[in-house]
Amino acid sequence: MIAQPYQLYVERIDATKNMARYYAMSIEPTLFGEAILIRRWGRIGAGGQRMMHHFRREEDAVELFLELLRKKRSRGYRPRPHFQHGPLPDRHRNFSDKPPPVHPITDGEAKLQA
Repeated sequence: MIAQPYQLYVERIDATKNMARYYAMSIEPTLFGEAILIRRWGRIGAGGQRMMHHFRREEDAVELFLELLRKKRSRGYRPRPHFQHGPLPDRHRNFSDKPPPVHPITDGEAKLQA
């Protein structure tokens, strides 16, 4: 059984070289109580490639995980920046804070008159 989750997703983007790559790793348990290191990499937006490493001991999987992490960081891979939380910038706000007017026909409140 895995003592704690190990997951990583990093990117390397360089517009001057038309480079946009990702690299992802995770350590997961197998049905037999062993550990498996799953690696995925490729161009951002593409399917990419996948490789799996099976280990009898979780410590061995963690050792390879950390070694690969050091190599990727030395080559310029960094975590993807998170989206900013909080109020939207002015250019994304509506022109008015008032709710849109209710239109009786399109909102299903039309009444038939006899």
